[in-house]
Amino acid sequence: MRPRTLTLAAAIAVLPLTAVPLGVSTAQAAAPHAAPRVTLPNTLNPAVAHSEKKGDVPAEQQISVAVSLKLRDADALERFLAAVGTPGAPEFGRYLTPEQFTDRFGPTQASVDQVRAYLTAQGLTVTEVSANRQVVNARGTTAQVSQAFGTHESAYVDPQTQRSFFANDAAASVPSELAATVQGVSGLDNHPVRRTHLVRPGTPASDVAPGATPGAVPGAVAASPSGLSPAQYTGAYNLNRTGADGTGVTVALWEFDGYSKSNLTTYDSQYGLSGPAVSTVSVDGANYDSRPGDGQGEVELDSEIVRGAAPKATQLVYEAPNSDQGEIDMANKIVSDNRVSVISISWGSCEPDTTPASMTAVDNAFKQAAAQGISVFSASGDDGSRDCTRSTSGSTVKAVDFPASSPHQTGVGGTNLKVSAGNAYSSESAWSTAGGGVSTVFAKPSWQTGTGVNGTMRTVPDVSSNADPQSGFAIYTAGGWQVYGGTSAAAPLWSGYAAQFNQKAKAAGQPVLGEAGPRLYALANSSSYGTTFHDVTTGSNQDFPTRTGYDQVTGWGSPVADALTTALLGGTTTPPSGGCTAAQLIGNGGFETGSAAPWTASSGVVDNSASQAAHSGGWKSWMNGYGSAHTDSMSQTVSVPAGCKSASLTFWLHVDTAETGSTAYDKLTVQANSTTLKTYSNADAAAGYTQRTLDLTSFAGQTVTIKFTGTEDSSLQTSFVVDDVALNVG
Repeated sequence: MRPRTLTLAAAIAVLPLTAVPLGVSTAQAAAPHAAPRVTLPNTLNPAVAHSEKKGDVPAEQQISVAVSLKLRDADALERFLAAVGTPGAPEFGRYLTPEQFTDRFGPTQASVDQVRAYLTAQGLTVTEVSANRQVVNARGTTAQVSQAFGTHESAYVDPQTQRSFFANDAAASVPSELAATVQGVSGLDNHPVRRTHLVRPGTPASDVAPGATPGAVPGAVAASPSGLSPAQYTGAYNLNRTGADGTGVTVALWEFDGYSKSNLTTYDSQYGLSGPAVSTVSVDGANYDSRPGDGQGEVELDSEIVRGAAPKATQLVYEAPNSDQGEIDMANKIVSDNRVSVISISWGSCEPDTTPASMTAVDNAFKQAAAQGISVFSASGDDGSRDCTRSTSGSTVKAVDFPASSPHQTGVGGTNLKVSAGNAYSSESAWSTAGGGVSTVFAKPSWQTGTGVNGTMRTVPDVSSNADPQSGFAIYTAGGWQVYGGTSAAAPLWSGYAAQFNQKAKAAGQPVLGEAGPRLYALANSSSYGTTFHDVTTGSNQDFPTRTGYDQVTGWGSPVADALTTALLGGTTTPPSGGCTAAQLIGNGGFETGSAAPWTASSGVVDNSASQAAHSGGWKSWMNGYGSAHTDSMSQTVSVPAGCKSASLTFWLHVDTAETGSTAYDKLTVQANSTTLKTYSNADAAAGYTQRTLDLTSFAGQTVTIKFTGTEDSSLQTSFVVDDVALNVG
């Protein structure tokens, strides 16, 4: 991956490679196992095909790998993601906690244990398992890794970059009993794919020779700022008219280098900005802040643009090793921590030069982000439609940048912005080297529709904002002022907007933005498009021109932030403090998604069998009915807005029992947090369903967990069948 900044700073150095003697033949395990094995597709780094082999990697050299595990119930997950991001759907905005996601869609603990046992048996040391159980990290010698994954590790030289690296010669494999569990293995190579390309205003990226350090002028800094100030870019995009400043919202910055707090403080002081102090979250032991590398300018750019757009937002700088494993671990840590509602990404790599299995592992974490209501914005790249221009595949290949190509995040392209003397929007055209095009890895998501969108594969970008270094941003870094451009600046600007929106949404008692793509495309395809986006219709990159509506240079265009916020909130302004918007709060109340989410439920409770009929549709929640001691439950957490004068929980209940008499042997308890609202029993048995209503008005202004718990004694069944649950507030 590489940061997408175009400016004066020096190129971000690739982390040092493990020393690999070239031309040395050293024995590695040749026959990993006699048992049948299954090849793991997409686990071979594409650079191997273009590089020169120099010898074997020493058998005793240590290698660290990340084994990615498959998600479960993929179809149900896609149905849930579609529903949770669609306004008007019962599940809209009913996001999951990390625990709920893992319980429903993550790998099982049994799968983790199986993989751990296999790795340990091969002599590898398991160093960590991600909290969401999606990644098992392990370390061992080359011989042990080769035996475990049926590989041979060789030393190579990449002729394009003149980098030495090690890599597996062919795709990895695992024993057949692990094939249904293991998604892929990363870390079998250390090919350097993450670098920065920094140019001065006036030096197009396409003019820089491959492998060079574009525009790097050590010490070329200024004593006073030049370039766009926060007042100019927030004024041009109406970010200063939303009535929000990011208060109460936390943004993650996705980084492979560090920063100096004194530089961020200088920026804040220059522009009169104040907000929560920026803090670092280390991933895999990485923490570059005591001695930032050449990527320091990238990290400080990201932080300062977010500060300018949403000054009161809290910023967490996640710092990881610059490797496939580092990126995968960072993605899974962010979603498992669940401390943020926005992620800003300004690093990437062209798809043809990136190991597909590693992209899949990161995309799986983005699916979890979408399920949890976390928005992700990624820079689309600075090499136009030829994203591999300065890497292995070269400038003849049409390619897009990852992670911007993932369908579970929002790709941000680049423009040239002109601002009037009064800090107002004047005009905008495409930046000629803004990344954009068609993915060769990811299929087009169902929500990516509209004029200009065609084909079967994902197109990039989705939206855009200023990125041209000729209209660049004033940034304080490395002890001086510089002018920075690149889609590295566009992604944090949109992330700052999302922080503003989430603040407004909370005040309105509405869901956070979450996965932005479905909502932005729905709006762009509506009559509101002309007032909510600046449609950029002049300019092009190498292969794609701009056009009216969507294009593969600027997406749908740049934000008109105040109008966009109003439209996303349903065309209404934020109600005054203490107000209440009438709404139905329960997600998947009829269970028609065929899965529990966003409920947390006992196994088998969500059911469509004919033994007990649903009240409506084909699915319902069927608790108990075993005729033996048993407990079932289901729960869902919602926020009841402050100021609501009524909050009514309704559901349809059918009680079927083999018990007789009026003694309560088997019970269904309904709770709101720790308060028991009502208890039903076998004595309430009746033919058909009865609608039940419980008052929750006293919970206005609180986050409340609604829980149904059915308990059954040791004899004679009682079934508690619940359907069409709703919590209406007003």
